[in-house]
Amino acid sequence: MIKICKYIAFGLLGVIVILLFLATVFEKIYGTSFVNEYVYDSPPFVILWTVLTSAGIVYLLLCKIHKNLAVWLIHLSFVLILVGAFVSWMSSEHGMLQVTKGEQVSFFVDDNGKKYSMPFLIELKDFRILYYTGTHAPMNFVSEVNILDEGKNVEGKVSMNRIFTYRGYRFYQSGYDTEGSVSLFVAHDPYGIAITYIGYTFLLLSFVCFFYNRRSRFYTLLHSPLIMRGAAIFILFLYSSTSIRAEMRPKVLPKELAARFGDICVLYNDRICPLQTLANDFTVKLYGSPSYKGYSPEQLFTGWMFYYSSWQQQPMIKINSAFVRQLLGIKGKYASLNDFTNDLNIYKLEDVISKSQYDKRFKDSRAIEEADEKYNLIASFNSGKLLKIFPYSFNGDLVWYSQADILPESMSRNEWFFVKKSLSYLSEMVVMKDYKHVSMVLEKFEKYQEKNAKGVLPSTQAFKAEKLYNRLHYTLWFSVICICVGFIVFLYYCYCLSDSKRINRSVSALSIMILYAIFLYLTVVIALRWFVSGHIPLSNGFETMQFMSWSIVCISLLLNKHYSMLVPFGILLCGLSLMVSMIGESNPHITQLMPVLSSPLLSIHVAIIMLAYSLFAFVMLNGVTALILYAKKQNSRIQIERLQIISQVILYPAIFALAIGIFVGAVWANISWGRYWSWDPKETWALITLLVYSLALHSKSLPLFRKPLFFHVFTVLSFLIVLMTYFGVNYVLGGMHSYATS
Repeated sequence: MIKICKYIAFGLLGVIVILLFLATVFEKIYGTSFVNEYVYDSPPFVILWTVLTSAGIVYLLLCKIHKNLAVWLIHLSFVLILVGAFVSWMSSEHGMLQVTKGEQVSFFVDDNGKKYSMPFLIELKDFRILYYTGTHAPMNFVSEVNILDEGKNVEGKVSMNRIFTYRGYRFYQSGYDTEGSVSLFVAHDPYGIAITYIGYTFLLLSFVCFFYNRRSRFYTLLHSPLIMRGAAIFILFLYSSTSIRAEMRPKVLPKELAARFGDICVLYNDRICPLQTLANDFTVKLYGSPSYKGYSPEQLFTGWMFYYSSWQQQPMIKINSAFVRQLLGIKGKYASLNDFTNDLNIYKLEDVISKSQYDKRFKDSRAIEEADEKYNLIASFNSGKLLKIFPYSFNGDLVWYSQADILPESMSRNEWFFVKKSLSYLSEMVVMKDYKHVSMVLEKFEKYQEKNAKGVLPSTQAFKAEKLYNRLHYTLWFSVICICVGFIVFLYYCYCLSDSKRINRSVSALSIMILYAIFLYLTVVIALRWFVSGHIPLSNGFETMQFMSWSIVCISLLLNKHYSMLVPFGILLCGLSLMVSMIGESNPHITQLMPVLSSPLLSIHVAIIMLAYSLFAFVMLNGVTALILYAKKQNSRIQIERLQIISQVILYPAIFALAIGIFVGAVWANISWGRYWSWDPKETWALITLLVYSLALHSKSLPLFRKPLFFHVFTVLSFLIVLMTYFGVNYVLGGMHSYATS
């Protein structure tokens, strides 16, 4: 009977994992409605979970797991969560309510067009968009409503991340249009959410009990005589090279004078920031690096501004695609602006852009769009539209204008003349090399901004912090150094491990000092970005990978006394995760936070998930090290077993952190979107990761995991699921979580 229940439980678990994987693929091909109808919301899928849960409970009882209270509570918590999900599936109602100002509505409509009546009327009193100070970037959307219920009049307010609840009905701010109509998402799930939340609470408490339980397997592994004797690490690579064609050096302003331009405020990405930030992003966008031929971003930016003819000949526009390079007629990776047009001044990419827009399967369509974007960026800059440096109060709003914009008629003639002609006058002074008058004009810009945007400009501290951040956050060279140093230290540690030699104290001390230096650098960079942006920097792929690097270093510093190989692990993994952040480095702008992301729960969710992924990475490196030792065919059985125990110890907090992170994310989703689980591809793959890794904790039921070789192969291959969850979903499958790549 025990074996039958075990085979049913773990067999169905495998079936569900495969089914979830296939569902995300089918969703990409056939759409969300298809998989919702035939998989997630289908009775067979619910029956599958029900049979799995029932077989699991019987198996646990037959194995007398209830005698170990903490482990029993963990499994019961998951059962409770599944029961809550089942109740929600059976009885919950979800839909969209469309209402205009002054209108009274008593029903909402689900995705299939089915109407649900409410036992009261809801009326929209007002709708407002709140903006970040001095910009037109939305900070929040607020709907003020009235509930009319049998003579009672109840006032309420609905905004992003703030639910209005009445008689079990929850209202969420969803959307609006220019005609005054507001969309409110309505959820009615009086029982399922309560049961699920109780399950989350029990899960958290049971995790705490587990780690403090002296009878737990975690406690036994932690005090194993093998765990304190050391281990080893992994490998990797990376060589990155760039080539620049030898050309005449372009004309630039003196570095000190160019830096003065960086002190001017500009409206950029719906945020008031130093012009240095715009110059930095402009340089990285075009060249892929914040420096060109030793020139600072401000020198490059002002070079394009005042010496356009000199810079349009410079091969500094990075073209990654060989196909696009062929279209432009260049041999290296870098094109000049002149390379984009032929002798008749006809744009070379015009025909292929038209084709790629109609057919996304067109060869290298994304690369063509990227090259065209860079060309248009320079065109926009040359027209003056990028430089929104002139604030002016118009119709009660503060609007930032560029020289190329149409100015309001209410602007005085002198002010109009200053906005339209000051940059031209500045160009004349630059040509004459009258740098003293250039500085004077820049001072007038600053005074104009202080006068017209008083109380809106960034504080002196925030301004200086952003300029410091712009000089420090050079991820590429820093990641390359970390990878190289980590690889060298790894080779040395592996050499000592294979020959049973003690690690040199000086090398160990130097490696730890390097870790501390990395920790200090990352802490400063993340803290500066946090201070400048005004929110915890965990809102996109670039920021989350930086946080993961910081988490890796913290773990290495905290635990290296117990496991010395965490030192090279930490340096190498930090470099690799920073290198991965370069996927989004072409656009790592500090921006205003989207209204829906303005929630502390989101930051907690991302931080815990990144911590879990960091721990999985350590386990993966442990596995690779064990496989290297096994391949050497030397007497390394004890070392491989030691690595297995260390990986098992790390897996417990890693899996528990992932579970907690998923459920914190579910709570945030419930507050923000109205559903704590929507089978988004990211959610689904996070669940797959949790289910697959949790198998390794069931070595009593699954004897294969007691074998060191199988265990290490499993941990290495399982990390591919982590990579798919974080990267594959974002860049291939898409979904609501795709904002994380921006």
